[in-house]
Amino acid sequence: MIGIIGGTGLGEALFGSVTGKEHYPETPFGRPSSPIRVVSWHGLDVALLARHGEGHVFNPAQVPYRANIYALKMLGVTHVIASGAVGSLRAKIRPRDLVIVDQIVDKTYRRIPTFFDDGLAVHVEFADPCCPCLRNLLCEAAGKVVAKVHRRGTYVCMEGPAFSTTAESHLHRQWGGDVIGMTAMPEARLAREAELCYGLVALATDYDCWRPHDPDQPRQELLAEITGNLKAATANAVDLIRAVIELFAAAPPPRCAVQNALDLAVWTDRSKITPAVAQKYGVLLQRYLEKPVGVA
Repeated sequence: MIGIIGGTGLGEALFGSVTGKEHYPETPFGRPSSPIRVVSWHGLDVALLARHGEGHVFNPAQVPYRANIYALKMLGVTHVIASGAVGSLRAKIRPRDLVIVDQIVDKTYRRIPTFFDDGLAVHVEFADPCCPCLRNLLCEAAGKVVAKVHRRGTYVCMEGPAFSTTAESHLHRQWGGDVIGMTAMPEARLAREAELCYGLVALATDYDCWRPHDPDQPRQELLAEITGNLKAATANAVDLIRAVIELFAAAPPPRCAVQNALDLAVWTDRSKITPAVAQKYGVLLQRYLEKPVGVA
C-alpha cells in the first residue's frame, strides 16, 4: 500500500474526483495533520495525507510528523512517496525541475527526531535515508514524464520557518547540498523507524538566496513567479507520482531491507520491555513481541 505525503490539494490533483474513505486515526503521538483519504487506483490502495493540514495550518516545525507516519503504518501503508517545495542550490536544478532525493543533511533542532524516546533504545541504520528500491522505481517512472527530473540530489533540511541567510546558502552549497527545504526531517527518519520504504520528490520553486534575484523586479511579481513555479512543479510531480503508482500496481517491488530496519536496531533486552512500552509503540514493535512481554 502506498502513502502519499504532500501539500494540501495534492490528492485532488492526483486523482480528481475519485472517491475514497477518510480516516482520522488516533495514535500514541496524537492526530495526524489531516484526515487520511484512501482511494483505489489501478487496483492499488493509496493513502493521501496533507502534511501541513487542510488549509496549510502547520508550519514545518509544527507538523505532527510522528502522528503522520504512525497513522500511515496503522492503515497498512508499506511505501511512502513524499513531495515538498524546495529552493535550488545548483544552477543546473532550475525552477519547475524535480529532484529524486538520495541524501539528506539534517539541520533541524526543535523537532522530536524519533518514535523511541521512552522505555527502550533503538538505533536504526540511516546511511541511505531514502529507500534505494523505491528510488529505483521513481527513477524508472522519471523516464515516462516530460518534466526535467534529476535522479539524485542532497536535500538540506533547515529548521525554518524563515529562509536562509546568504552566508548560510553559500555554506550549504559548500557542504554539497543540491536543494534546501524544511520538511524532509524527521519525516524520513521516522519512516525508517516504522520500516516504511520512503521516497522523496523535491519540487524546485526558485533558486535559494545564493543566487540573487533581479533587484529591479517588484516583490509581488517575484512572489507570483515563485507561486507559478510551484504550480508547474506540482503538476510535474503529479505526472511522476501517477507513473510510479502505475509501475507499482503492475509489479509491486519485492520486500527490501528497509522493511526489516529494526532487526538489528532494538538494543533493549526484550525481557525489559514493559507492557506499557509495548502498548505505546503498538504497530511499530508488534512483530518483535510475538511472545508475552517479560518472557526472555
